[in-house]
Amino acid sequence: MVDVTTALAPARTLRIGPIELDAPVVLAPMAGITNTAFRRLCREYGAGLYVSEMITTRALVERNATTMRLITHHESEKPRSIQLYGVDPATTEAAVRLLVDEDRADHIDLNFGCPVPKVTRKGGGAALPWKLGLFRDIVTRAARAAGDIPLTVKMRKGIDSDHLTFLDAGRIAEDAGVAAVALHARTAAEFYSGEADWSAIAQLKETVTSVPVLGNGDIWSAADAARMMAETGCDGVVVGRGCLGRPWLFGDLARELGGPRAAAAAPVDATLGFVARAFRRHAELLVEFFDDEGRGCRDIRKHVAWYFKGYPVGGDLRARLATVSTLAEIDDLLATLDLEAPYPGAAAEGQRGRAGTPKRPALPENWLDSRELGADASCALAEAELDHSGG
Repeated sequence: MVDVTTALAPARTLRIGPIELDAPVVLAPMAGITNTAFRRLCREYGAGLYVSEMITTRALVERNATTMRLITHHESEKPRSIQLYGVDPATTEAAVRLLVDEDRADHIDLNFGCPVPKVTRKGGGAALPWKLGLFRDIVTRAARAAGDIPLTVKMRKGIDSDHLTFLDAGRIAEDAGVAAVALHARTAAEFYSGEADWSAIAQLKETVTSVPVLGNGDIWSAADAARMMAETGCDGVVVGRGCLGRPWLFGDLARELGGPRAAAAAPVDATLGFVARAFRRHAELLVEFFDDEGRGCRDIRKHVAWYFKGYPVGGDLRARLATVSTLAEIDDLLATLDLEAPYPGAAAEGQRGRAGTPKRPALPENWLDSRELGADASCALAEAELDHSGG
C-alpha cells in the first residue's frame, strides 16, 4: 500500500498502448447508460476514455442490427472505445477482428466482471476467470487479433471471498499482452453492496507491473478518485455509478487528476440551473442518438432521480419529468424550477444507482470443483452470451 500521509495522487496522464489520455480516467460501461449520447455529454465536461455499452461478441459477429448501431461512434468521439463480452475464444477473436478490420475502434476492452445471475449461471462474466485455461485462451486470442489496437481487461476480485481470481487473471492477462487491467474491487457475490476493497487494487498493482492497473469501485467524487490512486498506487480510475446524473464529474476528475490541459477545465457551479441545462442537453443528445424524439425522451426519464438528487425539485415535478414525451415538454417543466437554487452539498453526494445485496452467485453445476473447463461446463457456456452488463 502507498503511504497516503505523503500526498494525494499527483496530476498525470495515462497511456494505454499508443493512446495517451489527458486524465487517468475511464468511463465504465453501463447497460442502457453509456450510449453515444451519454459518452458525448461526459466528454463535453472532461477528459479520459469513454467506453461503449457492453457488446456481446456473438451478436457482433452475426452483425445484429441493434449491435451494429451500438458500436457506431459519433465523429467527435476520439478515441473510440468498445467493450466486448464473450465466453467463446473463437467468437471473441472474430469479434475483435471485425472491429479492427473495419476500423470501428481505437481501444477494445473485455468484460469479465459481470455479476448478473443470468450470466454467471452459465459461467460467463465474473465466473469465467475461475476457469484458467478458458480465460487465458480468450484473452490471448483477442490480444493477438487486436494487433496494434490496445486491448484491456476488466474484472472483479472473483466469485466470492473463497474463490478469488483477480491475481491469477491479472498475471495471465499481462502475459497475454493486454495494454491494461482494471479491477472492480468486489466479488460477484457482493454485487454492488458494501464497500469496495481497495486493498485488492493495491495487491493487483504489486502483481501486474508492466502495464497500467486501473481501480474501480466507490468513486463518488474527484476526491475519492485521488484517494484511491494514493492509497493503492493504481495508474488510473474507472468510474461507473458515480457519474449517473453527474456527467460533469469528469470535469472534476480532470482538474483533480489530469495533466495540464485537462486540469485547466473550468470549475463547475452546480446550481439547479446548471443541472437543468445538463439534463436538457442529455435529452437532446438522446433524441439525436435514437433519431426519434419520443424514444429519446423516454430514455431520459430514468435519469431524472439521479440528476436532481438533493435538489429542491418536488415529487410531482419529478413524476412529470419522468413521463415526458417531447423536448418542448421538458423545457416547460424545467422553466418552473428555481434555477438559482444553489448546490445542496451532502444531499447530492454519495452513492447513486442500485447497490443490491450480497447473494450466493448462480453458477453452473459443479463449476467450482475444478479450475479447468469440463465438457458439461463447455456446453453451458454456449448459452452465456446474453446482453447483460455490470462489472
